[in-house]
Amino acid sequence: MNFFELLKSRFPAKGPCLTVPGGRSWRYDEIETLSAQIAGALIEAGAEPGQRIAVQVDKSAENVALYLAAMRAGLAYVPLNTAYTENEVAYFLGDAAPTIFVCRPESEAGLTPVADKANVKSVLTLGANGEGTLIERAEDAIPYNEITPRGLDDLAAILYTSGTTGRSKGAMLSHDNLASNALALHHIWGFRPGDILLHALPIFHIHGLFVALHTAMLNGSEMIFLPGFDVKKVREGLTRATILMGVPTFYTRLLAEPDFGKEDCASVRLFISGSAPLTVETFNAFEERTGQRILERYGMSEAGMIASNPLDGERVAGTVGFALPGVSIRITDDDGKELPAGSPGNVEVKGPNIFAGYWGMPEKTKSEFRDGWFITGDIGVLDDKQRLSLVGRGKDLIIAGGYNIYPIEIEQVLDAVPGVSESAVIAAPHPDMGEGVVAVLVRDQSQAAPDEAALQQALEGLAKFKRPRRFFWVDALPRNTMGKVQKQVLREQFKDAFGSAR
Repeated sequence: MNFFELLKSRFPAKGPCLTVPGGRSWRYDEIETLSAQIAGALIEAGAEPGQRIAVQVDKSAENVALYLAAMRAGLAYVPLNTAYTENEVAYFLGDAAPTIFVCRPESEAGLTPVADKANVKSVLTLGANGEGTLIERAEDAIPYNEITPRGLDDLAAILYTSGTTGRSKGAMLSHDNLASNALALHHIWGFRPGDILLHALPIFHIHGLFVALHTAMLNGSEMIFLPGFDVKKVREGLTRATILMGVPTFYTRLLAEPDFGKEDCASVRLFISGSAPLTVETFNAFEERTGQRILERYGMSEAGMIASNPLDGERVAGTVGFALPGVSIRITDDDGKELPAGSPGNVEVKGPNIFAGYWGMPEKTKSEFRDGWFITGDIGVLDDKQRLSLVGRGKDLIIAGGYNIYPIEIEQVLDAVPGVSESAVIAAPHPDMGEGVVAVLVRDQSQAAPDEAALQQALEGLAKFKRPRRFFWVDALPRNTMGKVQKQVLREQFKDAFGSAR
């Protein structure tokens, strides 16, 4: 079954879908009609079922319709972070080999040669206000009102997640992965008639694209559709919304408003947080200020959502709750032996939500599974009630403002800068972003040390959210007896790089 078929079956014919404050409001039937027009344009541009379509555009109602259009035409949707540079986009296009690439109009001149080099068949454009060649073609195309049949295991999307070797990996998600996860979340979070979702998340990311959009659409809910997080606009939206999904940064920024409190949240029944750890301090401060306990959940690109604190029942600060219906979680040692309750170890999961593997990386896929269980790379503990707490992360992942950042990619750039002998990139607590990126550098004594401007210039090929905000020079990096850099020592040493964040 094509997942779009399930979504469409829940659309209320004339019900409000996307309300853009200060802009247009879209009904479900209007979004569905536009998706058929865009699907017709994609097919006329040469797209065939099973092929990929890569998209790097701003958040908009038309972008939502494009996503639905790709699915209804049987294409695999490949969303790309709008902060990615031309160098980064070149890798994704070369790896995913899409038939069509959709970019912002202002990026077309720079990215068309990149797409040509990757043998992309067609480059189309889509702007934040719906302008661009994609919509122009859609207006002239024969609408594709069909829904291309797809099997449950057929590819629906590829989400790129950074790799510890510096090479990003494309997590392949099937129609069944998306459907099972959306239905489970819709159920456990108690979506009901009249719910209104305040949507301030990006839609190139699993949180905003799948978790938020899918659950709201399965419910036929209206979404207050903000281009991004703006405190004033979010507070205005909260006066009508019943649900807010956000990253921890949303909540710290709301709490930074001295007059933010219960009055702002009178209509809201559920605040959800994910994509990065929510601190106990933020959880408690939010409850004290508003009287509401944030529901924290846990997921990743390869698995969708894995666990959630309960809608009805105790939401425990510092934990991510229980496995979703149909999902299993176990904690193991490095040899794969299951550990008893209370013992920290590797978090492994299995269920209908687990991805099919990494695009074009069969060996990497094989190494990430053990006896049918996906090894998440996170370190966690299950209590005697099977409630999961995350106590650490393998692979030195940094999560800043909800975005995943892997140090090796940054370290490779810094190590190549004249005057740098070696580098270690770590996270330090940040009062706004949750974690901030810190670079610890060792000087090459044969050359002059580069200044910060030179370091920042070298990093311009990376998205801004990946670039270190602080740089520190040391005589040598701490290492264990095997020569491995002890990043935990550096994290402790530079924990106050951004002040007393927690």
